[in-house]
Amino acid sequence: MSNRKLIRTTLAEVKGKERIVPQPRERERSNNGSHRGPGGGDRDGGRDSGRENARAQQSAVQVRKRTPPPMETNAELFYYKKQIDAHTPMVIVLLDGEEIEGTIEWYDRGAVKVNRKSAPNLLLLKRNVKYMFKAEDRVAEATD
Repeated sequence: MSNRKLIRTTLAEVKGKERIVPQPRERERSNNGSHRGPGGGDRDGGRDSGRENARAQQSAVQVRKRTPPPMETNAELFYYKKQIDAHTPMVIVLLDGEEIEGTIEWYDRGAVKVNRKSAPNLLLLKRNVKYMFKAEDRVAEATD
């Protein structure tokens, strides 16, 4: 068993040190006021400073956190608006399997108002809607 230390290279070191993160001045003097450089009397020939660079790069990466994706993408609202503006005939399937065909007149956070040609208009609660699709898609599937 040997006393060799395992040195892990970072991606920046592999790519030829394209991006070097400067170290804070306090870190350079952290070893009892002495600065150890590549030829400054190190036993390991400057490998310690390489590890410190890697740690500095890791801490720089950890500082930049991603912002989480938004809770609401507004995709549903955009879809409703598009169908309302185009007066697209829609088929709305309820949780119990009943299908309602008509055009969407308006919507809000919890309901959708559907205008029907041969029947009274309905106000559907969104929690009772299983899914919806364009009526023309159903006709196209039946003819195929």
